[in-house]
Amino acid sequence: MGPICGRTLGLSFYYATESLYIVDAYFGFLVVGPQGGLALQLATSAEGVPFKFTDGVDVDQQSGHVFFTHASETFDLWNATQPGFQPDSTGRLLKYDPVTKQVIVLLRGLAGAGGPAVSFDSSFVLVSEYVGKRIQKFWLTGVKANTAEILINLPGNPNKIKRSETEGEYWVALNVISQQPILFTAPQGLRINGLGMLLETLPLVTGYFNASIAVVQEQNSALYIGSRDTDFLGVFKKGP
Repeated sequence: MGPICGRTLGLSFYYATESLYIVDAYFGFLVVGPQGGLALQLATSAEGVPFKFTDGVDVDQQSGHVFFTHASETFDLWNATQPGFQPDSTGRLLKYDPVTKQVIVLLRGLAGAGGPAVSFDSSFVLVSEYVGKRIQKFWLTGVKANTAEILINLPGNPNKIKRSETEGEYWVALNVISQQPILFTAPQGLRINGLGMLLETLPLVTGYFNASIAVVQEQNSALYIGSRDTDFLGVFKKGP
């Protein structure tokens, strides 16, 4: 029912206009205004390439620009769940300007693009590569503006990236998949900083045994864990 009903994979709220931006695996890039109601479809393609699998979004609260990811130009969410699926490297990082209504491509050639997360000072945006097992940093300002670099290589498949409550730090939802002796997924929450340093590894096998996680979101000194494979939201209390 995905192509008919849609499958929302990311949300980000812009406080200045009280707009909720949405990425849907089938319906593309949308927004709901402060009055609620049905979502308005903002874009279904960029540079003439239709969105087949939009999956991550984050709003820069300073500029109002919206950064979102498109996992692939060739396969969709349904394809990715089928036996024998072969991923590619056609993912993209995109930017939407709510003033000009334009969508532009910032970075292409990503292996399973996900994330993204804008830095606290709006100088860069982090984007994950689920298949590539790494996170890239795309510079928005400064002498490196409009260039990208590998921030960190990872031992598993990263999904969403979210800003921590501590400035300059981020939480990454990571799934370490092993094939022996049977296929098994060990989910983890990773806390990193903008320099690519690993600060903390939080095992999440308890409660998410052999299930992939999609997001680790910090709020009020607690971590909220989301997964497409479960029917519940996990809460991990930090501190004593």
